[in-house]
Amino acid sequence: MSEVSAATETATVTEGAKVVSLSASAAERVKQLVEMEGNPDLKLRISIIGGGCSGFSYKFDLDDEVGEDDLLFTYHGVTIVCDETSLDFVAGAELDYVEDLMGASFRMTNPNATSSCGCGSSFSV
Repeated sequence: MSEVSAATETATVTEGAKVVSLSASAAERVKQLVEMEGNPDLKLRISIIGGGCSGFSYKFDLDDEVGEDDLLFTYHGVTIVCDETSLDFVAGAELDYVEDLMGASFRMTNPNATSSCGCGSSFSV
């Protein structure tokens, strides 16, 4: 079972709650990146920004700060930080890490996206 927490409290994720999740392969890659940075307090921040060829773009950062409007989700030992506004766009989505003939990349499977660009880094709702 996964956990979600706001700035000061932790609660178990309930059915129908807005969450964004992380696959096991994405968690392993994030752990490697955190280790390379040398700061075990880093968390994966997922946010949405305007722009890209489809209207909105995913943004992934390693961050050790948590704001008042941030929610935390923990999967496979990795904590995701997502602000409430971005969560509206990625609720129910899963971030995966894929290595294939085209290379290695993070890929978001987002049930809220009505279309996305060919590379998968931008989407529209």
